[in-house]
Amino acid sequence: MEDQSLVALPPELTRPAPRAAGNYLLGIDGGATKTLAAVLDLRANTIHIGRAGPSNEDAIGPVAAVQALLNAADEAMRGAGVADEDLAGSVLAVAGTDTTAVAEQLHSTRAGSWTVVNDVVGAWAVATGAGDGLAVIAGTGSNVFGVGPRGSWRAGGWGHLLGDEGGAIWLVVQSIKAALRQREGSGPVTALTGALVEFFEVPSIEALASLVYAKPLTKSEIAAFAVQSAKIANAGDEVAREIYERGARELARQVVAVIEHTGLAGQEFPLGLIGSVFHSGEVFTRPLREEVAKIAPGAHIALAAAPPAAGSVLLAARVAGRSDDVELGQVEQLLTAADTAAQGAG
Repeated sequence: MEDQSLVALPPELTRPAPRAAGNYLLGIDGGATKTLAAVLDLRANTIHIGRAGPSNEDAIGPVAAVQALLNAADEAMRGAGVADEDLAGSVLAVAGTDTTAVAEQLHSTRAGSWTVVNDVVGAWAVATGAGDGLAVIAGTGSNVFGVGPRGSWRAGGWGHLLGDEGGAIWLVVQSIKAALRQREGSGPVTALTGALVEFFEVPSIEALASLVYAKPLTKSEIAAFAVQSAKIANAGDEVAREIYERGARELARQVVAVIEHTGLAGQEFPLGLIGSVFHSGEVFTRPLREEVAKIAPGAHIALAAAPPAAGSVLLAARVAGRSDDVELGQVEQLLTAADTAAQGAG
């Protein structure tokens, strides 16, 4: 059992598929804070999008997660003027420690061919074009997945209580801990303390501690402070910098594990960085690059340009046997245009 990957690619993504007759592909990126669905019209070369709230089973349960996924999918399909039976392929990449319950709930709720994978699989498709290489997610949580000569492997993705090292929630929780250590006199002074009090609109850092337990704050509410903590780290606050560097190195340990298990060490391969935390800059990305370079100097590390939903569309094309009709850069451009148009309409 220990030699099996924690996230295995389903058979329809690992073997050649017969060419489906339909001309519509559905890809969904379901996360801890929001869900985005995209329907690609292969004939018209257009994308229609749909949005919903969180669809992470760990946060809201499988029933609510599936409802969010279907709400986003239905909005996108209405925009395209299609129904379930018109879809040539559908891939839903959903955040969470285990997507089995989501898949079971979805298939019991709605008929049709829906392929459900962990969100890190969609991220991998974006980072590598669904080829050999790795994706590293550091958004609300964190996760690592890769494919290489020895197969696929995942590390991390255990959620905010047991893992998510380097993710926004982890970084903010460490920031709150540091502020509490300052308050009780067991840790150094840090600008994080005042920033946390101001951001969460509480009278003191101990009041924030009570709020964490008593309300409690949602994952998205906690994670939102990561934007401020990154600014403080980049401004030179030693405590904040140590938190970001520690988070990056912890995440890098998981990256190294995936590189070793997939057989990519010593080879050249793409390693895509996906998620808001990577926009923190060198304070986070430099330690990660340093650790990865020790085992894989041939890793081409870069921020992934395309949104995660583009990876799900790319995988839907593979399921439908239509990979030759879809190019990642094309999907990225169409998604960006559709999102811009939707925001303008709103």
